[in-house]
Amino acid sequence: MKSTLRPALVLFGALTLVCGVLYPLAVTGIGQVAFPEQVEGSIVSRAGQPVGSMLIGQSFSSPRYFWGRPSATGPMPNNASGSSGSNQGPTNPALTAAIQGRVDALKAADPANTAAIPVDLVTASGSGLDPEISVAAAVYQAGRVARERTISPEKVLELVGEHTQERYFGFFGEPRVNVLALNLALDAESAHTSK
Repeated sequence: MKSTLRPALVLFGALTLVCGVLYPLAVTGIGQVAFPEQVEGSIVSRAGQPVGSMLIGQSFSSPRYFWGRPSATGPMPNNASGSSGSNQGPTNPALTAAIQGRVDALKAADPANTAAIPVDLVTASGSGLDPEISVAAAVYQAGRVARERTISPEKVLELVGEHTQERYFGFFGEPRVNVLALNLALDAESAHTSK
């Protein structure tokens, strides 16, 4: 018994030290040097106050703002400590009802818009925290935002273009728009045009 217990305890202690202490410290140190902004949460501040993170989606419900992708986190949306998908399959009636509710909300906010609703505006992602939407989702909402802010639709689309991020390394993923960055640019534009 002693001949197996001691090596097991030594191995347990060594792996705990390597995997539980040394590895996390090394990864955190490398992150602080290579990606300092992301390690700190990519916090965005305005007038010295934090207004959000570029890495975690936020709930915008006012028609003056672009809306992000729905969040499946609970009990409150975009709760980073509850990151997960809904785990509802395509035949689940709860998923169908949730999507229909989101479609209804989008149509109620912009009844004149007859364009097809992009799927990322009505379905949550796997993490439930997406800070970005597709370019199509931003373009779909541009008319409503322009009307609500009394800004020309061309200016709103110009801001969408300025905040469009291309594919990673030119071929990974799809072009996307960070909702927080776009909404902050809208606020700055509104403040500028109201002067």
